[in-house]
Amino acid sequence: QVQLVESGGGLVQPGGSLRLTCAASGRTFSIYTMGWFRQAPGKEREFAASITRSDSSTYADSVKGRFTISRDNAKNTVYLQMNNLKPEDTAVYYCAVKRSSGNYAESGTYGYWGQGTQVTVSS
Repeated sequence: QVQLVESGGGLVQPGGSLRLTCAASGRTFSIYTMGWFRQAPGKEREFAASITRSDSSTYADSVKGRFTISRDNAKNTVYLQMNNLKPEDTAVYYCAVKRSSGNYAESGTYGYWGQGTQVTVSS
């Protein structure tokens, strides 16, 4: 069992930055691929970024070049640095543990979701 707690969301103006943090319980954190997803009101949950245990990262086209995912296995933590934020980035952001093989962007391959943190980009 892995428990995930996201933090770092908030209200930011367009062009601003935020860093999201996902703190995980469990001594086996380092073996997992971790992902960040987001869900805007009235829309389906969508993939944002993932990072493997060897620090290989994958990004959705919509965030590539603006978001950076990283992890600190000693702290059981994964981060999402978000720069040059746009109003369309407004969503609840979730971190999750990848539990099965398959496309990194497929939410069905992830388990142990956090409760989410709200990011609002508005002037």
